[in-house]
Amino acid sequence: MAKQNKSRTTPSPEQLVAEGKRMPRKRVEPIDALLSAPARKPAPKKAAPAPAAKPAPKKQAQKQPQKPAQKPAPKAQKQPKRQGKGGPVLKVIPLGGLEEIGKNLTVYECGNDIILVDCGMSFPDEELPGIDIVIPDFTYILRNRDRVRGLFVTHGHEDHIGAIPYLLKELNVPIYGTRLTLGLIEGKLKEHNLKGVKLNVRHPGDVIKVGCFSVEFIHVNHSIPDSVAMAIRCPAGLFVHTGDFKIDMTPIDGEVIDLARFAELGEEGVTALFSDSTNAERPGYTPTEKLVGGTFSQIFARSQDKRIIVATFSSNIHRIQQIIDQAALYKRKVAVSGRSMINAVTVAAELGYLRIPDDLLIDIDVIRRYTPEQTVIITTGSQGEPMSALHRMAFSDHRKVSVTSQDVIIISANPIPGNERLVSRVINELLKLGAEVVFEKMYDVHVSGHACAEELKLIMNLTKPRFFMPLHGEYRHLFANARNAQAVGMDRRNVMIAQLGNVVEFTPDSMKCTASVQAGRVLVDGLGVGDVGSIVLRDRKHLAEDGLIAVVLTIDSSSGEVVAGPEIVTRGFVYVREAEPLLDEIRAAACRVLDSCSGRDWATIKTKLRDELSRDLFDATRRTPMILPIIMEI
Repeated sequence: MAKQNKSRTTPSPEQLVAEGKRMPRKRVEPIDALLSAPARKPAPKKAAPAPAAKPAPKKQAQKQPQKPAQKPAPKAQKQPKRQGKGGPVLKVIPLGGLEEIGKNLTVYECGNDIILVDCGMSFPDEELPGIDIVIPDFTYILRNRDRVRGLFVTHGHEDHIGAIPYLLKELNVPIYGTRLTLGLIEGKLKEHNLKGVKLNVRHPGDVIKVGCFSVEFIHVNHSIPDSVAMAIRCPAGLFVHTGDFKIDMTPIDGEVIDLARFAELGEEGVTALFSDSTNAERPGYTPTEKLVGGTFSQIFARSQDKRIIVATFSSNIHRIQQIIDQAALYKRKVAVSGRSMINAVTVAAELGYLRIPDDLLIDIDVIRRYTPEQTVIITTGSQGEPMSALHRMAFSDHRKVSVTSQDVIIISANPIPGNERLVSRVINELLKLGAEVVFEKMYDVHVSGHACAEELKLIMNLTKPRFFMPLHGEYRHLFANARNAQAVGMDRRNVMIAQLGNVVEFTPDSMKCTASVQAGRVLVDGLGVGDVGSIVLRDRKHLAEDGLIAVVLTIDSSSGEVVAGPEIVTRGFVYVREAEPLLDEIRAAACRVLDSCSGRDWATIKTKLRDELSRDLFDATRRTPMILPIIMEI
């Protein structure tokens, strides 16, 4: 009876959602209080000793009613959890997304079956000169290719889908995702000329069975539509992978996160929760996306005599929808600039995720046919990327758009860590051109798509996991999310901050790191994948910092005499016309080395040239340029 009374006081998932809609600010306190208590299950343990103490020897009839009282135990299904070391095991192997922003990829392995969740990329930093993108290391996946049953994708952002074409070139695996997510992936496959890939459209609430896994999609809010979390069932238990999410009670598309389903899973019994950690350091709640729409409305109202240019992430479909709505309200035409932006708008419009009035969109090529107050431009470049459309506008390098004092430019994004200097440089150049620049520190032109601390705690309280492992973020984000888990009452021994490549084994009763596999980053430079390593990067940095000196000689193959040279060619070291005396010294030093060498061991001659010239140049300039001896025989 104690259990029945307890279940009556616990609100149903539907009630939680209903209360959340009415009182988004106040709902957390009662939910925390109510949901933290049922996580401990003392009732069955107290009920069992009572009948076993004295009545057992007196009457056998009293044993009959006691057996039904023990039936709630199968409801919690504790018996499988007692299997201990001999029971089923789930291995979770993060190959990306830990101690970094982006490159998300997680491997779930149970028995002979493997599934993958997300396969993203990240952008290079200043330590990776010349690199286009960074993708995860697929070595472990390819070594177990025969066991991989499918790739499940949470949403369509680049840090979750950007590396998929590179994986498919090595391993053709079926992909499961929502309509918009697969639409964006399909565009990438066309760019890479990949055919024969099975794209399986699924919807929130659908359950996909592959091997011993059963994967359920759960609707969540994020900065892109059709985002889902996943409930992953296998013989080792029930596991929840949140993906990127936030709790938005007034989303642009009207689809609120399915908190009821998270609560139902919590009642069913969640073995482990793997949660987004990007905003774990931020207290409180992430503001609703509609806040940005209100700011757009104010800027459009006071800028009716100017052109408006908005830079945002190409995948932020909700943000683009609000820009289009304001443009339609003020009877402005909309042009789209930037390849990724054009692709995202095209796919979203075709699938019905963007509502665009007829004749509203125009081609960027005809933008000059309209006066400034008649147009809005939606563009890429919110992160200051050197080749982006906004960057080219700022440096007067865009063929179609020239920025003037008749422009209001809205940068509707926060700089990703590491991009602050790039964004600042673009803002400075735009201001020099006379434009008015609006960015996040001035107005509410951006809100995050990731949950803050109180939202993360709410999901923890709803799912009531036995174990917790934070994902998606730098180490400080993972650490903050681990602290959030302890704040809601989780034992610190049940919380783990893993590293890339760690093999974390889960049973219903345990969580432990047992091994590590090869993991890391693979650099993509043009068409080359993985052919740029530490040695090449070191040479690139050396060239960028100190420049190059080439010493070119022509030697007679029969006599070994120098026929021509040595010629000195420099790049990035000194300005030749102002450094003739220094170049003469280099030439003379090279001749001395050649005179001291006998024989035709060209490798030895090159080594001596490199060593002697390096020493002389450092003494003369305190620089260490790369020295490249070139010997030609005739």
